[in-house]
Amino acid sequence: MSHTIAEIAEALGATALGDLDLEITGAAEPADAGPGDLALAMKPEYAAGLGQGHACAAMLWEGADWQDLGLQAAIIPARPRFAMAGLTAALDRGHGYTTGIHPTAIIGEGAELGEHVSVGAYAVIGAGARIGAGSVIGPQAYVGIDSQIGAATVLHVGVRIGPRVRIGARFIAHPGAAIGMDGFSFVTPEVNAVEQARASLGEEVDAAAQSWVRIHSLGAVEIGDDVEIGCNACVDAGTIRPTRIGNGTKIDNLCHIAHNVVVGNDCLFAALVGIAGSTVIGSNVTLGGQVGVTDNTHVGDRVVAGGGTKILNKVPAGRIVLGYPAIKMDQHLDIYKAQRRLPRMMQELAELKTRLAALEAKG
Repeated sequence: MSHTIAEIAEALGATALGDLDLEITGAAEPADAGPGDLALAMKPEYAAGLGQGHACAAMLWEGADWQDLGLQAAIIPARPRFAMAGLTAALDRGHGYTTGIHPTAIIGEGAELGEHVSVGAYAVIGAGARIGAGSVIGPQAYVGIDSQIGAATVLHVGVRIGPRVRIGARFIAHPGAAIGMDGFSFVTPEVNAVEQARASLGEEVDAAAQSWVRIHSLGAVEIGDDVEIGCNACVDAGTIRPTRIGNGTKIDNLCHIAHNVVVGNDCLFAALVGIAGSTVIGSNVTLGGQVGVTDNTHVGDRVVAGGGTKILNKVPAGRIVLGYPAIKMDQHLDIYKAQRRLPRMMQELAELKTRLAALEAKG
């Protein structure tokens, strides 16, 4: 698979310079690039690597002197990182899933598959499920009974979709993702220690020992269009109403969206994000790695939470937060700087106490 410099530039809406017929078969970092690769030197600091590699063409920053860098051709995008999305899509060779329905696949009674649906080896599609046209159900994937999946969806190896889940078009789930399984919801016959602790916020608890009883999940999951969910991420079914994820949201590996959570449109969650039950997340929210959000709270639109942040209370729209508990990022950084000064301040305090004691001794 190859593309000319002219073809790539046109697809990206970028400027092409030099030998426009030069063929490109891959992309590489400048120092690792071969003659058929497009070297990605989109900032001046990356240009030094071009001399170590063998690239004939590169994607460069605005104003770069491509000829002085010894190249035969160059592509200059208006927004280099955004151009990466189109470039990698054009060069992606895919996962090699076969077309058609593999003879080992199991299709349940009444299941409906749209045109050109591919079902891999040992995949199972439950009774009454509906799969949209052009979708790929990878090997060993499972789609639960009466679930609906939109067109052009890709379920990679080992994805699990629970019963009665509703998913929009162009959904991507990476290996091991589990959507629509039971939420973590249990109750005891009498008031338990957790309830006492929540009510008292610190007093000793005296609840009797009891066994936990499951509250079953009847609400399933609803997911919009253009959503992507990473490896081994989990979206739990709602208790009564569905857990919901809006259009365009992207969720990284090992994230957990608990029962009854509502997530808005175009959110971005990095790895190990955990959102507890019945919380509402607005649209265009970005949560860094290992961010945790408590239950029954609200995070407003456009909130950005830095990695490791623990959100314990409502966060208003547009706020940038960091820390445990989450506070404004600039305030957290001021506190962090003050913490770093504490050892010196304690030493100065000890010296002041010694001088004061000496003065008092003199009388």
